[in-house]
Amino acid sequence: MIKFKLDRITLSEKHTPVIIAELGINHNGSLDKAIYLAEKAIEAGAEVLKHQTHIPDEEMSEEAKEIIPLNANRSIYHVIKECALSEKDEFKLMKFIKAKKKIFISTPFSKEAADRLNRFGVPAFKIGSGECNNYDFVRYLTKFKKPIIMSTGMNDIKSIYKSVNIILKKKISLALLHCTNIYPTPDKLIRLNCITELKKAFPSCLVGLSDHSQSIYPCLASISLGARIIEKHFVVNKNKGRGPDFSSSMDFNELKQLIKGSKSIFNSLGKGKKIISDEKSTAKFAFASVVAKYQIEYGEKITEKNICLKRPGNGDFSVNDLKKILGKSAKRQILKNYQLKKKDLN
Repeated sequence: MIKFKLDRITLSEKHTPVIIAELGINHNGSLDKAIYLAEKAIEAGAEVLKHQTHIPDEEMSEEAKEIIPLNANRSIYHVIKECALSEKDEFKLMKFIKAKKKIFISTPFSKEAADRLNRFGVPAFKIGSGECNNYDFVRYLTKFKKPIIMSTGMNDIKSIYKSVNIILKKKISLALLHCTNIYPTPDKLIRLNCITELKKAFPSCLVGLSDHSQSIYPCLASISLGARIIEKHFVVNKNKGRGPDFSSSMDFNELKQLIKGSKSIFNSLGKGKKIISDEKSTAKFAFASVVAKYQIEYGEKITEKNICLKRPGNGDFSVNDLKKILGKSAKRQILKNYQLKKKDLN
């Protein structure tokens, strides 16, 4: 059985899925807002909170100043520049989360950001979809010997395999998250069945979902497909505030529902299509027994015309016994609408 250790939390197919509240850059560069986001996520029940560690000039070239994402009205460089926390502020955010006895992890977008997080002593790294095929960067992260969660959006199995191979060769625990990098992602492009594809292609890795849709429904549905890590952007109120990730974020109430729902759905899983012991008391009245369709006289043959099946199921003969009792004769009178007993038949 695959096990993935995230600080004090053990994850596997047999453990309740963990919900990662992605703070990301929804704080718009304000430490106070970041702490408020974290506080509300924790209040909603989050155990793991994730940040994004941006050092703009280390992760982007000058050309980034000309690239405008679909979910923003200014360049990606300026979006990140405005939203990045300094090392001092990010450390304060982590300390706040840890003081609440919750788990802080982050996505580094450069080697320098990874170095920062290593200095912080984070228990694991998150690799974003954009770095999934940055094999030099992936190789660099493995030197820290920390568990890795990697999103796989915009990548196919072949490109994912190269990074997986780099990580697993170093004997580092790895979890893969299916992801679609459209903000927000329309339902028809979420492709939840990719979770099954990842599980099949990478049997040594725990699998989950990084969701950018406008609801929590895909997150909940992913659990029945085997997702055991679910990551989604978080805001306190989707109707208040601004930011490039607001449209694909869950809010306070949705986070509460997702945590509660994920536990319920996980506990609902199971296999073995047969009657279980707790159903047997119900079966006694819900199943049917053989009864006299009308009054059967002494010596009368049992035929399909003078018997039928009716509840409850506590009689001597069930539907499976029909053929073996046909042709037998009644040893005594059997009243209409009463069950046939073994003592009634020759």
